[in-house]
Amino acid sequence: MTQRSSSSPLTRSPLQLAALVVGAVFLLVGILGFIPGITTDYDTLTFAGHHSEAKLLGIFEVSILHNIVHLLFGVAGLVLSRRADTAKAFLVGGGVVYLVLWIYGLLIDKDSAANFVPLNTADNWLHFVLGVGMIALGLLLSRTPAATAPRTNTH
Repeated sequence: MTQRSSSSPLTRSPLQLAALVVGAVFLLVGILGFIPGITTDYDTLTFAGHHSEAKLLGIFEVSILHNIVHLLFGVAGLVLSRRADTAKAFLVGGGVVYLVLWIYGLLIDKDSAANFVPLNTADNWLHFVLGVGMIALGLLLSRTPAATAPRTNTH
């Protein structure tokens, strides 16, 4: 009998479910970044750089590139949530990426070309929380074999 390498949402392990939810949230954020009203000053949205004054929820600076990164990160989370090992890699690896982005945001001059994403203080601290949270989910939910085993539907 051939073993399936993917799981349906009803049989995902807690680790896989966490990666699925995180991926779905990133996908949603990427979509919301392109919706006027949810993104304030939408008419100032630029492809990249610190000149974009558009802000998701009026708080987080966004650009077309920033939104595309969120969309790609979301798709990666959905795809990688299909197996426990790749779900862990998404959560821990993605968390590391967000901690690096947090440090980058703290070090760069916000008005320079180095701020190509763009980032503001709210983005920086959100990246810190995301980084720590994703790493914690990836490590804590993969501590035991039972935590990574798919749930079975007993109905």
